[in-house]
Amino acid sequence: MSQAKWSIADAKSKLSEVLTRAEEQAQIITRRDRQYVVLDGDEYQRLKGSLPSLKELILKGPSLEGLDLHRDPSKGREFEL
Repeated sequence: MSQAKWSIADAKSKLSEVLTRAEEQAQIITRRDRQYVVLDGDEYQRLKGSLPSLKELILKGPSLEGLDLHRDPSKGREFEL
């Protein structure tokens, strides 16, 4: 496969080609000494993996049965300002 690195100017003028090539291999776009990677959506999802939502984490977490969640009703200690 030919070029996988693009300057920002080239990527802008050939965006369709960048996206087509990204279906086969990651494309790197450089701007001001920084690199950005263009990936096919399916490849991105594969790399990212499946992350559970916060709700799923809580529901699958340890049981809170038997845990005392009551707060002490006292006002606490006295102090001077």
